[in-house]
Amino acid sequence: MGKLVLVFSLVVLGLAVTCKAATYIVGDNSGWDISTDMGTWAQDKTFAVGDLLMFQYSSSHSVDEVKKEDFDSCNTTNVLRTFTTGNTTVSLTNPGTRYFVCGNKLHCLGGLKLQVNVASNQAYSPTSAPQAHPGGTNSQPSSKSNNPASVILPTSAGSVYGGRDSIVMVFLGFMATMLWAVQV
Repeated sequence: MGKLVLVFSLVVLGLAVTCKAATYIVGDNSGWDISTDMGTWAQDKTFAVGDLLMFQYSSSHSVDEVKKEDFDSCNTTNVLRTFTTGNTTVSLTNPGTRYFVCGNKLHCLGGLKLQVNVASNQAYSPTSAPQAHPGGTNSQPSSKSNNPASVILPTSAGSVYGGRDSIVMVFLGFMATMLWAVQV
């Protein structure tokens, strides 16, 4: 029985390691801003289903999700979704290419646009995907600098925290307790 418990624990632990998703702060410390070269920022990253994009921007910007042809021409009149809160999280729930532009067409033409190629992730379950925060207006003006100083932001390399990983750890603890109870 002890060997079976050990094998089961190793299998579950191996699955837990593969269930990680990354959270990317778009543009790193500069955020979603005209001063950030979004093409360079994204080129060395591998985005996968389950990852999150965190856009942080001032009130002079917005984030519009668009189709490829609108991305190429910076057309901001035919958007799929618009976000204006200053802090927007977008969940990458499906494989494929996603396109984001600044709602200010001049900013988009100046390079404030992002193409994200999302790879499939076999360990990801779409039913547990966090939802994107809806756009809208804040009661206070938004800016990148309104984040509390106590918040530690992950780097562009991606950060793994919370979500499924926490659930897996709780599950492992529960299973260990149940197996211990059976043996006693």
